[in-house]
Amino acid sequence: MEEDEIEQNEENNEKEVSSDFEYKDIKDLPGVGSAIASKIRNAGYQDIIALATANPMTLVEACDIGEPTARKIVAEAREASKMNFMSGLEFEDKRKSVQRISTGSEALNILLGGGVETQSITECYGEYGSGKSQIAFQLAVDVQLPLEKGGLEGHAIWIDTEGTFRPARIEQLAAVKGLDPKQALQNIKIGRAYSSDHQVLLVDKIPELVNADPKIRLIVVDSMMALFRAEYVGRGTLADRQQKVNVVLHNLQRLADRFNIAVYITNQVMARPDVMFGDPTAAVGGHIIGHVATYRIYLRKGKKGSRVGKLVDSPSLPEGEASFEITSNGIADLDEEKKK
Repeated sequence: MEEDEIEQNEENNEKEVSSDFEYKDIKDLPGVGSAIASKIRNAGYQDIIALATANPMTLVEACDIGEPTARKIVAEAREASKMNFMSGLEFEDKRKSVQRISTGSEALNILLGGGVETQSITECYGEYGSGKSQIAFQLAVDVQLPLEKGGLEGHAIWIDTEGTFRPARIEQLAAVKGLDPKQALQNIKIGRAYSSDHQVLLVDKIPELVNADPKIRLIVVDSMMALFRAEYVGRGTLADRQQKVNVVLHNLQRLADRFNIAVYITNQVMARPDVMFGDPTAAVGGHIIGHVATYRIYLRKGKKGSRVGKLVDSPSLPEGEASFEITSNGIADLDEEKKK
């Protein structure tokens, strides 16, 4: 039935679609009728860009369609999206749409080149109490601020894997910034993940939320590896775990690129027994997270209750450190007394 529908649609499209036709909807793609379009949307692919960045084999499983059909649909979506090479100047022009969210600390903002960047994944890892979640709270509030105050006048999505989200902290920080505390909470969509599979599902649901609320400009995952670390125990499960983590991270990066969203993830640490000198602390997740995260910051406790953020990796910024503190009013620069 589907193959007949595809052939019929191909004939209709050959007659009706001109070379300069601009695709507006999934069902306008050659080979896609209303039935297949419905399956595609039910699988979470809400627009042509989502299809263009999809894996055909994933489409086969999610939509229950044949592999040749899936490959043709993805190819048409890529053609319609003009996913081709561009010059360095064109890419530079595209990068002008990148924006940044203030962390609350000017020193930390400078370390990150102006704040947490959209179209990128920023990872903060460190021991418990190092300030990972507190930065997340601050970003979830600051993203709602006007542009001139370091925000994006946007909303946030928060995936909570450890049960650390606290509405009271959001209200406290919002009041300090002059926002309506209840409205600030309303502008944050929280998903509590109870398993790694549930975490994957919540990430897959994000395009629906963004399509329903185009003002979403920040995704927080706190923390990225907690559930994977708890469920995949032993070396025998490592390959499966890393493959699943890799898929989630690349899905987050695609969301960042498609919707000009900033992605902030927190990560746990472990002690490396093979390190004899220096700090043996290392981020959980291995090279998978290291390769996908655009910016990596190692957080640790400093003197007099301060925190130190070390920029470990960035595609364009030098390594460096920034000191800040966590107060009842949020993330802030150190006062002169604590700098001594």
